[in-house]
Amino acid sequence: MAETIINESEKKVASTSKKLPKKDEAKDTIWSRRDFFSIAGWGSFMAALGLSGAFFTRLLFPRVLFEPSPIFKAGLPSDYTVGEVSTKFIKDQRVWIVRDLEGIYVIFGLCTHLGCTPRWLNTEAKYKCPCHGSGFTKEGMNFEGPAPRALERLKIVQGPDGQIIIDKSKKFLYEKDEWGKPGSKLFV
Repeated sequence: MAETIINESEKKVASTSKKLPKKDEAKDTIWSRRDFFSIAGWGSFMAALGLSGAFFTRLLFPRVLFEPSPIFKAGLPSDYTVGEVSTKFIKDQRVWIVRDLEGIYVIFGLCTHLGCTPRWLNTEAKYKCPCHGSGFTKEGMNFEGPAPRALERLKIVQGPDGQIIIDKSKKFLYEKDEWGKPGSKLFV
């Protein structure tokens, strides 16, 4: 009876060993699970390294807007008629050149409310902002709408060749009583 028990247990072990593959046996697949995850991990690492390298390479080239010089020539004083507002430079330089009986001054075309470009309405003799309806006199004083202050004047001088030179980097504010300072108006 002891022999029959041993034989039956040997049969059970033999039958279960046939069902489970041994570790030493060759497999039918090309890659093992370990190979797959190793390759996937290295691939992900290299992709992340490449993307971060591209990002940091972009930082070597700053995003800079190249603007034209704020100083430009606007012609001779004789080019401007007394009592008229010249809109010659409103598209390119965003300025109006105004000549009155005393001289020439330059108004910056930037609404003091939200920065829109007002339009010169010759029939009404005023600057009118299309965004929120601010109105400015010919001299640049605000008289209607939400604009909190007058338009800014820019520096204007006459160069050695007689041409008008305008500097957009130097502004004169009415609120600070700067409209009477040298450079805010060209007396011709």
